Amino acid sequence: MNLGRTDEALKEDRVYAELWVSLASLLRSYTAAHGLNGDRQATVELGEERITVRHAEKWLDLQRSGERVNWLRENGSSGILELTQAGTLRSKSDPRSPRARDLGHPEEEEMDMAAEAWARELMQ
Repeated sequence: MNLGRTDEALKEDRVYAELWVSLASLLRSYTAAHGLNGDRQATVELGEERITVRHAEKWLDLQRSGERVNWLRENGSSGILELTQAGTLRSKSDPRSPRARDLGHPEEEEMDMAAEAWARELMQ
């Protein structure tokens, strides 16, 4: 039995959990900032494996399993991202899917830039 591998896996899980909380915090901050001029607010719900952001009829649902993040929008677009330990989101979407990159994210993007883009889109 290799306990070192188990310890390493637990450390990785904690890193991804912390990054997940940071992503939710970024989404809260950026949706609040985008809503200031119009006196609009979004709700951001955080769970261990799910973040849901809602504003009017628009919503974004993020579900996490380890480093893998599945996203779904109210218009049916969806995709797969991967959290990296460097604090970026890497696209894992099927490039054949025309809706997979609707959010306009490049192959890999800083979490704060991704959160700002999502917030801007949701708060329009």
